[in-house]
Amino acid sequence: MYTKVMELNYWGSTTAKSAQYDEKTGEWTVVVERDGKEVVLRPKQLVLATGMSGKANVPTVEGQEIFKGEQQHSSQHPGPDAYAGKKVVVIGSNNSAHDICAALWEAGADVTMLQRSSTHIVKSDSLMEIGLGDLYSERAVQGGMTTRKADLIFASLPYRIMHEFQIPIYDKIREKDADFYAALEKAGFMLDFGDDDSGLFMKYLRRGSGYYIDVGACDLVIDGSIKLKSGVDVSHLTENAVVLKDGTELPADLVVYATGYGSMNGWAADLISREVADKVGKCWGLGSNTTKDPGPWEGEQRNMWKPTQQEALWFHGGNLHQSRHYSQYLSLQLKARQVGIDTPIYGMTKPQHLS
Repeated sequence: MYTKVMELNYWGSTTAKSAQYDEKTGEWTVVVERDGKEVVLRPKQLVLATGMSGKANVPTVEGQEIFKGEQQHSSQHPGPDAYAGKKVVVIGSNNSAHDICAALWEAGADVTMLQRSSTHIVKSDSLMEIGLGDLYSERAVQGGMTTRKADLIFASLPYRIMHEFQIPIYDKIREKDADFYAALEKAGFMLDFGDDDSGLFMKYLRRGSGYYIDVGACDLVIDGSIKLKSGVDVSHLTENAVVLKDGTELPADLVVYATGYGSMNGWAADLISREVADKVGKCWGLGSNTTKDPGPWEGEQRNMWKPTQQEALWFHGGNLHQSRHYSQYLSLQLKARQVGIDTPIYGMTKPQHLS
């Protein structure tokens, strides 16, 4: 309906198979498969709008080839229905891990979450009330706030000082939900609030991982419905179990690798070439020199919504706020090039990390 109302040219059920840029003509050759037939497109600009994550990170573990059960990355998980009565080990403790564990438990599976490193947890209600209530809520609307105005205000705060504004917010959340956090830690769950206690948004902007917005799964961890093994990594797999480095054996019919994703330039490597992906470098992150966000400081999201080292290649993604707000600036840059307005680029950084 959206595509009809907005009169957009939209192709569904279409797979992009390859893309190649011709420096002389300033044109892409993009091969797609639609309705079983190959179609060649020749756009001037190419935007990879694939979210904020890249290809699935699937760890290599000794014994994977002999394990007789099922193994899947969280992105491949079909849902819980086929696993009632089965023993499942979910490796990971962030959003996907919690959601999958909760759904499996509800379907009657015997599920264990393996937490290898600490995770930031924030209750959804607390996040909306304390973290976002002044901008995105019925209360904000009644005070005269609009979505467009809220997006602009949120985007106006420089990343360099944003953590200073976030720390007091998460101090309030910790105080409000003190009993909840105490219960989680009593259950053995390893908590953190980011490298500088700035919470969810800075973790998201810096690394795009390491957190869970709780909508109920934490209560299942607290009461033991979801079994928890924390602070230890996998040693190897046997035919029917996950063996941890402390010697613990976790019997398993299914192993889910909720181990996250790589950088978006991984899609560029698959679609275009590894050379182009390396030329562009890592996408996302600020260069904050915090965990999983290596420096040097960049001051804005790497390679997002702006020109990259590969001419006519753009990346778009993020949450609802970012997708709404920054798509405006990306579209203006594309339109300027289409109509021939001069578009000088100042201070484009060279890639520091290949990812």
